[in-house]
Amino acid sequence: MKLTAKRMVSLMLVMLLVCALLAVSASAADTADAAPAAEAAAAAENSTGAKAIAAAVVVGLVATAGALGMAIAIGKMTFGGLGKNPFNPALVGRVFLLIAYPAQMTSFPQPAGAVADAFSGATPLAAVKFGAVSASAIDYQDRLFGSIPGSLGEVAALALLAGFVYLLWRRVITWHVPVTILATMALFAFFVALGRGWTGSLLYEFPAFHVLAGGAILGAVFMATDYSTSPMTVRGGVIYAVGIGVITMCIRLWGAYPEGMSFAILVMNATVPLINRSVKPKRFGAKK
Repeated sequence: MKLTAKRMVSLMLVMLLVCALLAVSASAADTADAAPAAEAAAAAENSTGAKAIAAAVVVGLVATAGALGMAIAIGKMTFGGLGKNPFNPALVGRVFLLIAYPAQMTSFPQPAGAVADAFSGATPLAAVKFGAVSASAIDYQDRLFGSIPGSLGEVAALALLAGFVYLLWRRVITWHVPVTILATMALFAFFVALGRGWTGSLLYEFPAFHVLAGGAILGAVFMATDYSTSPMTVRGGVIYAVGIGVITMCIRLWGAYPEGMSFAILVMNATVPLINRSVKPKRFGAKK
């Protein structure tokens, strides 16, 4: 794609719009946090609550608009549009929000009557990472049915697995990339547990926790299998998937963020051209 002057101007305008949206959302967030601590009257408290709700709505709408701008303009149109983007546009927008709003993107309302109150709105990954609870303290039923804090669409492991089976049945995707990612994560967690000297049930509870928690299944099934951002061959897909699993676990265990799936997929998206060049399919009719 030729980067003409018209396209450069359009990209610059989109980036300026995104910056303006960020400034507005930051201002709204500051307004919500600047309520005077000395207000004790009921009317003042009600007014502060209304301002907080309004600010939350503004921040949510503006942040979403900024993420959409980054995903479409930067993640897709910069590289030529549909099918030509090397990075998953949805993940570009999500990572943009994670960097711009780390606190809001890693803390969630606590489901009523679900897991322990020790989470205080954090995700199970964050709670386990920072030592609030152990991986064995989280009930499997809560992880399967989504009775845990987390992003919309990533907490109900059973529903995600049902979607995986449906996509396999419709032959939209193959099993190689999702299964390899999850198996790599499970093996990585197992060997980490061994290295820490854990024994007994923790040797399988720790890997099972990392497979079912966070965006592991969502990323493995619905994000990593994107046609234009994943390798063309099965062997290349396995290499790609192993890289995603390893990077995800490294970020989860030793990185600053409790979740690393989005970052891992984007990093491996960048390696797809190299993988495709190194692992080429055999041409039809060619002799060895």
